[in-house]
Amino acid sequence: MLVAVAALAAACGKPEPPEMPPMAVQVYEARPRDIPIYLEVVGQTRGSVDIPIRARVDGVLEEMHFLEGRRVEKGQLLYVIDPVPYKSRVAEAQGRLAEAQTRLAKAKSDLDRIRPLAEMDAVSKQDLDGAVAQYEAARGGVQAARAQLEQAEIQLGYTRIKAPVDGLIGITQAKVGEYVGSSPNPVVLNFVSQTDPIRVRFSINEREYLQIQRGISRNLPRSGQPEKSKVELELILADGTMHDYRGHVVTFDAAVDPATGTLTLEADFPNPDLLVLAGQFARVRGVVEERKDAIAVPQRAVIETQGLFQLAVVGNDDTVELRRVELGPRVGDRWIVESGLAAGERIAVEGLQRIRTGTKIAPQPMEGTESQG
Repeated sequence: MLVAVAALAAACGKPEPPEMPPMAVQVYEARPRDIPIYLEVVGQTRGSVDIPIRARVDGVLEEMHFLEGRRVEKGQLLYVIDPVPYKSRVAEAQGRLAEAQTRLAKAKSDLDRIRPLAEMDAVSKQDLDGAVAQYEAARGGVQAARAQLEQAEIQLGYTRIKAPVDGLIGITQAKVGEYVGSSPNPVVLNFVSQTDPIRVRFSINEREYLQIQRGISRNLPRSGQPEKSKVELELILADGTMHDYRGHVVTFDAAVDPATGTLTLEADFPNPDLLVLAGQFARVRGVVEERKDAIAVPQRAVIETQGLFQLAVVGNDDTVELRRVELGPRVGDRWIVESGLAAGERIAVEGLQRIRTGTKIAPQPMEGTESQG
């Protein structure tokens, strides 16, 4: 009777809850590979040659022989400043030269007449010295008059302003009919920019410079060696697209600017289609280091606590161990692991808030890992 009561009581008790299955967690298998380390900075484009077009003489702007924003060729006529005042100066200088040449001819004639007489003592030595002095003075007068004529012709030539290089010309700062060449009217009339190649100026800070001193800085052209840097750079445009051509560093400052703590560099990129214009902002990217057999993990797999970094490493028995690691630079959406993780080990990439050391999981391979190609 007592046995039956005990059995009935046991049958009426609460059943024990079933054991929960391990949590399914995506894991990433670490595989070593060669990883390039990029440096990416923001720069501004400019012409490889930017030349201001100046009015070197003053006067009324009479003609303009180009379309703004279009391509011009070296030697092409751009502006004409009223040449009449400068033609008058040329004519005046020509007259002075003619007068000086006449005086020279008379002085030479006098000298040629007096010299044989002086040899026969028919005239005094003082008369001969005077004739020689008059001749030398007349020669100097001719030289001065010829120099004044050349100067006047140069000034007249400045009234016809031509393109110094091939390139794109901008919007004119003065219109036909304006008086130019002296303040406050425009002296710099325009700019011609040579945009093939296009030049990009950018700056790197001291830390970046030290980081890449064995990369870009090691291959920069040295004094007396105008060849380009061997390091290839990529140009990322404002819309996120990549420029079709790669460039090289061609020039750089001799020292870090103490006011900003940056070093300025310039790189040239081929631009045959003239797609990139001067004044645009763009990003310059280049490989400054290549890590051999490095291990990189997804950034979302990293647990950061007060400046310390951990990974949820999954053992062979599918048990998790929170392990402290040392991390290096970021590359895209990955983080290079300097130490603390070995090749072939697996790490959890989700559910990190619920995972603790000793937690058993059901690992699911992460899509897109190296182990899956």
